[in-house]
Amino acid sequence: MKSIATLIGAAALATLSLSVHAQSAQPDLRRGAQLYGQVCVACHAADGNSSTAANPKLAQQHPEYLIKQLQDYKSGKRQNAIMAGFAAPLSDADMRDIAFWLASQAATPGFARDKDKVALGERIYRGGIADRRIAACAGCHSPNGAGIPAQYPRLAGQHAEYTVDQMKQFRSGARGNSPVMTQIAQYMTDREIEAVADFIAGLR
Repeated sequence: MKSIATLIGAAALATLSLSVHAQSAQPDLRRGAQLYGQVCVACHAADGNSSTAANPKLAQQHPEYLIKQLQDYKSGKRQNAIMAGFAAPLSDADMRDIAFWLASQAATPGFARDKDKVALGERIYRGGIADRRIAACAGCHSPNGAGIPAQYPRLAGQHAEYTVDQMKQFRSGARGNSPVMTQIAQYMTDREIEAVADFIAGLR
């Protein structure tokens, strides 16, 4: 568990540094709304609450996290051909304005679907699995899934299908922009990933 704690600490410092940079200029929410309408709305819905399970809900997400993801798509650190194309022309100011506008939008609640799996998901989310070095999700993402601003993303209400896909990408190494999540996901089975994702979908 010590290595995970070290990775978490390093990730927190990096994100805090990004937070300071992001807040060095005031975001323009009106401009962010306009840019979002031009670039993002088709996949993530008018208010950031995507109704398509393959596309994440972005409303009420911590802006520093959104900025980091857009920067990672642009640099290639996070691989996704569609998002790379959208992120490529965005300036740092564009990313900041879009991210802070999304953070100002209220997230819609989600729902758990599989009552047989959700109990397992809750146990892992709240307590982890110590003998396989699987840390409790709540430690970084908070007990109610709200995350920790400028450090760890909000998860509550996220589409389970999207969460499953991202966890499997972390596990396989296809998504390599979070060493903490790679370290955790590599020890999880498909059933455990699906159970946690379903539990997260119902958090509020």
